[in-house]
Amino acid sequence: MAWYDEAVFYHIYPLGMTGAPKLNSYSEPVHRLNLLLPWISHIKEIGCSALYIGPLFESVGHGYETTDYKKLDSRLGTNDDLENFVAECHRQGIRVIFDGVFNHTGRDFFAFRDIRENRENSAYKDWYCNVNFWGNNSFNDGFSYDNWGGYDLLAKLNQRNPAVRDYICDVIRFWVKEFDVDGIRLDAADVMDFDYMKALRQVANEVKPDFWLMGEVIHGNYSRWANDGTLHSVTNYMLHKALYSAHNDHNYFEIAHTIKYVGDMTGNRLKLYTFVDNHDVERIYTKLRNKAHFVPVHVMLYTLPGIPSIYYGSEFGIEGRKERGSDDSLRPALDFDNYRNAVYENPCTQIIAALGKIRRSTPALCYGDYRELVLQTTHFAYSRTLDGKSVIVTVNNSDNEVVMTLPCQNAKECAGALSGEKVTVNDGYIQVRVPANGGEIWIPTDLEVEFSTPIKPIETIKAPEPVKIEKEPENPQIQAMEKSEQTVINLNKSYEEMTVEELQEAILEKMRHNGPVTEYMLGTVRENTHRGSLINWVKSFR
Repeated sequence: MAWYDEAVFYHIYPLGMTGAPKLNSYSEPVHRLNLLLPWISHIKEIGCSALYIGPLFESVGHGYETTDYKKLDSRLGTNDDLENFVAECHRQGIRVIFDGVFNHTGRDFFAFRDIRENRENSAYKDWYCNVNFWGNNSFNDGFSYDNWGGYDLLAKLNQRNPAVRDYICDVIRFWVKEFDVDGIRLDAADVMDFDYMKALRQVANEVKPDFWLMGEVIHGNYSRWANDGTLHSVTNYMLHKALYSAHNDHNYFEIAHTIKYVGDMTGNRLKLYTFVDNHDVERIYTKLRNKAHFVPVHVMLYTLPGIPSIYYGSEFGIEGRKERGSDDSLRPALDFDNYRNAVYENPCTQIIAALGKIRRSTPALCYGDYRELVLQTTHFAYSRTLDGKSVIVTVNNSDNEVVMTLPCQNAKECAGALSGEKVTVNDGYIQVRVPANGGEIWIPTDLEVEFSTPIKPIETIKAPEPVKIEKEPENPQIQAMEKSEQTVINLNKSYEEMTVEELQEAILEKMRHNGPVTEYMLGTVRENTHRGSLINWVKSFR
């Protein structure tokens, strides 16, 4: 057992949360990271025990075009600020993992800058993939190179170059030595070289006990990336999709199927990183057609197999949707004073805090075997069993109360951890009521569990508005990343030559050959904007 097996994560995109300018002027540091210090006690108060924060290091714009892996982005402050921030998290019992953007760098990174200056004579010309001095790129450098996602702003590192591997491994050692970080989330892990990831895992095993490597993976067999030789865990995008669409469609079969599919894929031995929203996808409160489904969605997030995560602000029920290809509204600035009393005043925050408290004191929700008990389109029950004792979870996505009769062994009485209601076990069964658009966690009363105070129903909530940030003049490099609203699809290209939009259309075309394309299938394709992942996906069709 490691700390991450029992963790509940809080996820912060710091450049957005602190209201940093979109463009880095590389001027004197502004100590915006210190604005996040008051949030640490809030993170603890709502029951989170770990923080995933990033990107943090010097970059051009959104943070994923790294220019210096060993310097905190000057828009956020200094390395001393980051060291103090992590130390305060640790003082309050919060583990910290950083965003590791090790697949590509920005064009101002020292190695790429040297290639621009010295061309064929650069000692770093082999640090990037397919550097061709007979070609050109969108910045008119007089040479071409492989990029990430079709954006020349993001130059793809040659992960098979031993010098690149050694440098990135030293970066990890530096982060542990300087900042005492507890783990790393690998950006774009699904397009990383596997030997490269094995080298990172070897370093992880050396630098710190239980140092955690988690990777961003969209599609594919998760066990290819998460195993004893590469990463400890990956993002469970399959469950992310199922959790909100199953509620919108009133179809719990989708979630049950996803749990079984992922469990069979991983051998039911991996704890995947589970979430309902993040910095790349629309807010859960925006995606849910019925806002009351906020309760059953999060009951499942906290009780299904996996390591749950809350994206900053979503515990308040704030909205956020993609607008014209921009993620700005998904990454807003928040003023702590607007949410200081949310645990007492905001029903969304109350349910998150209650679930955090329940999970922290209920080992079965972290380690218990999963078993499906009742499955209907509108209601669902399952158990998590540890040491012969079962915790039973019930959820209901309909507008009517439902009654379920469920097996319950080795207990005389159970109590609803959210409502406080008690039920007697008769002949090995309990009969429970589940409120409309609600959920409950039934726990044997002889287990030592920290129960919540009764939770009020979720209704449509007017959350405090995110802080408005003055729009910065656009950097031409950032503009180059904006999606074109009108794309001419050319399916005669090789997959490697296609844009993200062309790859999406190619996948949909292959899906159409296999049968009707549902709204769910369409949404899954459109939400995936990771070019490498799309190439792997389109090639997987037979």
